[in-house]
Amino acid sequence: MKVNRKTALGMGALVATAALALSGCAGGDGGGNESGGGESDTTLTVWVDANRATALKDVAAQFEEEKGIKVELVNKDFTKIQEQFAAQVPTGKGPDITVGAHDWLGGFVQNGLVAPIELGDKAADFQEVAVSAFTDDGKVYGLPYAIENIALMRNADLVPEAPTSFDDMIAKGAASGAEYPFVVGLDPANADPYHLYPFQTSFGNAVFAQNADGTYDGSQLTVGDEAGLAFASWLGAQGAAGTINLNLTQDLSKEAFNAGRAAFILTGPWNVADAEAKGINLAVDAIPSAGGQTARPFVGVQGFYVNAKSENTLVANEFLVNYIATEDVQTAIYEADKRTPALTASFEKASDDPIVAGFGAVGAEGVPMPTIPEMGSVWEFWGVSEAAIIKGEDPAATWSKMAADIQAKIGG
Repeated sequence: MKVNRKTALGMGALVATAALALSGCAGGDGGGNESGGGESDTTLTVWVDANRATALKDVAAQFEEEKGIKVELVNKDFTKIQEQFAAQVPTGKGPDITVGAHDWLGGFVQNGLVAPIELGDKAADFQEVAVSAFTDDGKVYGLPYAIENIALMRNADLVPEAPTSFDDMIAKGAASGAEYPFVVGLDPANADPYHLYPFQTSFGNAVFAQNADGTYDGSQLTVGDEAGLAFASWLGAQGAAGTINLNLTQDLSKEAFNAGRAAFILTGPWNVADAEAKGINLAVDAIPSAGGQTARPFVGVQGFYVNAKSENTLVANEFLVNYIATEDVQTAIYEADKRTPALTASFEKASDDPIVAGFGAVGAEGVPMPTIPEMGSVWEFWGVSEAAIIKGEDPAATWSKMAADIQAKIGG
């Protein structure tokens, strides 16, 4: 992984301490002390949601005790943070640090809202895909804490062993006697490119080319290449065979699996608790390849951003890299919300749970959800085209037109 390894942390606490005389706080509705002037007057304001607030209480107190800097944890509705942060930062308000998702990165960087984080050698302590997700133009803009992705969930009472390929999965599912060998929740009009993407990547196709550091090159649309056409042909065949079924929505797919009427479901950890509550003997497997290569799902990563307009960027970096990026804190965050930890040591500890281990292993093979602006031109055509192919439209013609429409939208 190519990451920015220049770091101010090499000067240790001296750098952050020296900065205190000059630092105030970012202001805004975080309620921090705006007087500035010395250690006792400095407040680091951090926007968090309820689960993160609980997990960070102890480390906030530790930072205040050791650095003489108060950390104010402001509880926010996660679904509103992106909009509120984007609105307040340009006015000089908002927090010094906010929790957030990696797919906010493109807009945040484009609008100058977030500052790079100097991870230095700490980057190697995290799963590669987590750091890559928060990387833009060689700079890391987020301190990751959790990874989320889909994987194959199997009813181990119906099928005792993991499948070796997509065809093997369908065969095993059919042999189990289940009504549905395999289900994946789709939308009749727009399919679901997010859930179907692992099968697409197993043919060697990606939406955009990726740079050496894992970031996406918006100038190189690759979705329409030969590998993409091969996936489209396969998708049409699955639609005809009924193994990919547009009539099975997310709710219906979940209902079928949790009732024991489906042997396999492609879904995320958000459906684990309900399946276990229904008594399903659950196993989590790698997503079976349809095209011969590794099936790589999109990965979503959550982490912490630093406000680019904050007067406390050095202090914020110190708090994130030397206090949040530790095994104890990352494990506490995991225990508060049970999302796969981004820090390798915390993930290894959490992997005592085979469900966590299963999702984590699949996520490690995944690719970050693209955050580049060009991705906005993709969604408009992608799912509609997949649905049309599943319904019987010509795969090659439909897929090629989709790629051409996306390219025209990007160019326009």
